[in-house]
Amino acid sequence: MNHTTINKPDTWCSMWGNAVSIAEHRPESYAKDITLRYPVYAPFDGTSLRFTFDNYCGSEPVSITKATVSVADFNTNSDSAPKINLSCPQKKSTTTQITFWGNPSVTLDAHKRIVSDEVSFQVQAGQTLCVNLYFADFTLMQSAVLITGPLSKGFFSLGDQTLTEDLPLDTSKTTSWFYFLSNIDILTSSDNHAVICYGDSITAQAWPDELTLRLRREGRKHTSIIRRAASGTRILRQYDCITYDSYGLKGSNRFLHEIPTAGADTIIIQQGINDIIHPVGTDINPFRPMSDLPTAEELIDGLKWYTDQAHSLGLSVYIGTLLPIEGWRTYAPFREELKNKVNEWIRQADGFEGCIDFDLAVRDSTNPAAFKAGYDSGDHLHPSSAGYKAMADAVSLRFL
Repeated sequence: MNHTTINKPDTWCSMWGNAVSIAEHRPESYAKDITLRYPVYAPFDGTSLRFTFDNYCGSEPVSITKATVSVADFNTNSDSAPKINLSCPQKKSTTTQITFWGNPSVTLDAHKRIVSDEVSFQVQAGQTLCVNLYFADFTLMQSAVLITGPLSKGFFSLGDQTLTEDLPLDTSKTTSWFYFLSNIDILTSSDNHAVICYGDSITAQAWPDELTLRLRREGRKHTSIIRRAASGTRILRQYDCITYDSYGLKGSNRFLHEIPTAGADTIIIQQGINDIIHPVGTDINPFRPMSDLPTAEELIDGLKWYTDQAHSLGLSVYIGTLLPIEGWRTYAPFREELKNKVNEWIRQADGFEGCIDFDLAVRDSTNPAAFKAGYDSGDHLHPSSAGYKAMADAVSLRFL
């Protein structure tokens, strides 16, 4: 009997992604004649790329004068995060133009996004790519997200540096703000897939990066971790004042914009703590009325809505428990009780595929309301580096 091997066709899969939120309003909100350079870790081999640029939270059009992609000029073959210095060197020999309907520049209307032309570009798993965006004219730097972690660092530099190998040290700086670039798809083996991590600042910080590094250490080469997270965001509310609008959009305004993702089959949701800790009363803060405080049932209904929407997109849903908050500046017993009621419901995993017990992974065994020693960043809300690694380790690999 003859046995014929059938090669699966390549398919588009997201290899990197972020939410799009709102940059803090400042008098210097416009920039001109600058280049943004974003190093991006590649989890898969691939032959082509396409890039999504998003002005969803912008209030006026934005023009990208030039965009390029290249391979970073440093070794990324170790199991740890690559050491990226301020010059963030790229291999000029690999620099390739990103185009839009054949044009080197593009204008993003307010509240709109655009996907680039397919760019033929050979990618090897483990490489770090450099994505360069140049803005010649005055540009409102509003549609952006703040992210941190061992794989999440950006740079900006004065002038057009899209083809420059090393950024000039005296006119360049690091930044944790990622403007406009919201997704990169790669044409890769259909064995590969994406997992979405959705949430607030806890997910906008390090645990998704730590999960990527864990997969790399353990030799699991078929999963990309796509972060869709924005600091300050809540499930049920958002701020419509410039004092706090950088805390982002509420779930019903975010979720369906962010979640459709090429190659994704799973989503991990970890959100709700800001709904609990933000309201303090208008006598203390005019923008944070106690009427914003939800009941446990309202928060659970919000998580159920997320679940229904994700299921309608064909995604398996895993929800993470909310973390300890004892010691946070608005901590109170009624907030602890509300958090625990939501966590009790999440642990039942009724109506979705599973619970990831992040709370159990980082809390103190003798005082569950607080972080375990060494797992608190110091603000009693966000984990330390060790705490974020513990969160990544709490994710079961059976769906990764």
